[in-house]
Amino acid sequence: MAASKQGFFLSFEGIDGAGKSSHIDALARALRQAGRTVTLTREPGGTPLAEQVRTLLLHEAMDAHTEALLAFAARRHHVGHVIAPALARGEVVISDRFADATFAYQGAGRGLDWSVLLELERITLSGFGLNPDAVLKPDLTLWFDLPAATAAQRLAAARVPDRFEAQPEHFFAAVAGGYARRCAEDGARFARIAADADRPGVWQQVLAAVQAHGLLEGAA
Repeated sequence: MAASKQGFFLSFEGIDGAGKSSHIDALARALRQAGRTVTLTREPGGTPLAEQVRTLLLHEAMDAHTEALLAFAARRHHVGHVIAPALARGEVVISDRFADATFAYQGAGRGLDWSVLLELERITLSGFGLNPDAVLKPDLTLWFDLPAATAAQRLAAARVPDRFEAQPEHFFAAVAGGYARRCAEDGARFARIAADADRPGVWQQVLAAVQAHGLLEGAA
């Protein structure tokens, strides 16, 4: 998708503690410096309705099927009301997580069948583009790849955890494997960020991945 002619959809992904969120605002500022109009959003969430679903997902106990169904329902609402309209206006949309997170957390982490998630993705994310059968996916996904043990150490020093952040280390190792599987299945979309580098090193990787798509031309 050419950023100069139409919108560009960029997602940040990674296990809890990977450090992705600290770079999202900085990237939005850099893109705006380059003359881009940027919509920042997140998942679960992004709309008032989807934010209510986020609260349920993060704090109420439920099985993996219920988590996935709620996540994809909120995602469809999010796309229809925020992401698709912004892309149609030619904006750069940056989402803190998107569908890859459900495959990683509910698929690899919770053990939900991968084919079930693929079908949910097809049902809920089709019909938003020129091709009604095409599944909406980010143009670029920045995957913050971090060893689960390092993520666990970071989370231990962070705020009071939600019910996902409170999961044991082996859960995050499984989730990381889910992200690796999604990357292997759709490698052209992914840019792997070595998230165990120092902060400046991570930022340079983010910039390089985004610059490769011509999004930062004209930035100071």
